[in-house]
Amino acid sequence: MSRSLKKGPWTDPKLIKKISKVRKGDRTVIKTWSRDSVITPEMVGFTLGVHNGKEHTPVFLVENMVGHKLGEFSPTRKFVRHGGKMQREAEAAAAVAQKKQTETAQTTLTKK
Repeated sequence: MSRSLKKGPWTDPKLIKKISKVRKGDRTVIKTWSRDSVITPEMVGFTLGVHNGKEHTPVFLVENMVGHKLGEFSPTRKFVRHGGKMQREAEAAAAVAQKKQTETAQTTLTKK
């Protein structure tokens, strides 16, 4: 459920204070734990380190992100992959085929 239009977007006051202290072109990462803060136009151009529960993920803010929340750009869960033994065998076969293809391409180039 979204926030009421009457109330407007919410951004952590401490985060706004941190951003106001840093110059616009500066590449320093501003650490924040406030994943529920809404990105405002004043934040565009800064790099924020958004905490994902384990570490701070650097997020460079661009104009398209305005109106979204910071937590949307710092995933909290790490996707490993689906599959098991069969998936590994298929990936190994694909890697061997790719290697053969690159070798044949290199030998045809050297012969010409």
